[in-house]
Amino acid sequence: MSCIFCDIAGGKIPSQKVYEDDVMLAFKDLNPQAPVHVLLIPKSHIDSLAQIDGAGAQTVAHMMEKIPAITKTLGCEESFRIVSNCGAQAGQSVMHLHFHLLAGRQFAWPPG
Repeated sequence: MSCIFCDIAGGKIPSQKVYEDDVMLAFKDLNPQAPVHVLLIPKSHIDSLAQIDGAGAQTVAHMMEKIPAITKTLGCEESFRIVSNCGAQAGQSVMHLHFHLLAGRQFAWPPG
């Protein structure tokens, strides 16, 4: 089964990279929902947060540790939102763990 985010992480599909290391990739969303909308994905395939185990937890921790530097690079370190949808009913459209980093506008709560 093909995974578009695995293909992006592997360089088979181009992306507008914001950050990359051995564990993760951050790139601009093609359908932005805010002035700043970046997707953070692990390079290893994990379906969603519902499938996190010990190794996956280390991957997610690494990704969270990189957020301050990424937001600083994007100029939104003072105010941003991180979202991860888990499963189709929650709005996950690509079954590869990813976090949406959104900033640059006022957000409502609860989200629609």
